[in-house]
Amino acid sequence: MNPLPPPDPRNVPSCLVMPGTMAHNVPMRSRHFTPALANKSLPLVRKIVADILETGKALKSLSLQENSEAREQGLEEAQDRLAQLFHELAQIGCSFRDWNFEIGLVDFPAIIEGQEVLLCWRSDEDSVAWYHGLHEGYAGRKPIPDALLPDEDEERVCT
Repeated sequence: MNPLPPPDPRNVPSCLVMPGTMAHNVPMRSRHFTPALANKSLPLVRKIVADILETGKALKSLSLQENSEAREQGLEEAQDRLAQLFHELAQIGCSFRDWNFEIGLVDFPAIIEGQEVLLCWRSDEDSVAWYHGLHEGYAGRKPIPDALLPDEDEERVCT
């Protein structure tokens, strides 16, 4: 299987271009989420992530096709759409982290026990219930302390 070609910097906003890959660092708004606020944002985040996964899979499929004008146009359209969707997440204050477009991983900046961390959510999870340090990544996920999770009444209000 051929890897995806790097995005053409002429067609993708510079904030999405990193050498050899789609950008990992779309600028996020300066904001910290509580678990309750992150969970409250999930209905919109879920829709955006579903669109990202669909567009990313289309991009991967197009990248495997033979070179043609239609392929190039499709790649450009998919990259532009991804840029728009990443920007939508950045406007909310979170960022997409699944560059294989398989699990829909999203990070929300937060503070837990006085430390800056990232609340971590996958598109197959019901709620935001995990976090990791800024430099730990997905493999370092830990459950959010129970005392910081919304109680059932508060969670009902947020959904």
